[in-house]
Amino acid sequence: MNEIIFMVEEDMEGGYVARALGADIFSEADDLESLKEQIKDAVRCHFDPQDLPRIIRLHIVKDEVVTL
Repeated sequence: MNEIIFMVEEDMEGGYVARALGADIFSEADDLESLKEQIKDAVRCHFDPQDLPRIIRLHIVKDEVVTL
C-alpha cells in the first residue's frame, strides 16, 4: 500500500477523531498535532514494517450550519 487516507472530524465532545478508509484503524486526540502523532502510531501498529504506507493523507471534514 502506497497511501492511506483518514477522514478527520471534530468530536462533539471536543477534540478530533480519525477513521481510516479501507482499513480498520481509528484514533482520537484533543488537538490536530496530537492526532497526527496518534495516527502515525496506529498505522505503525496496524501494518507490518514492509507494508507501511509511504503517505498518510488526512481529509479534514468540518461541518458548519448556516441559518437564514
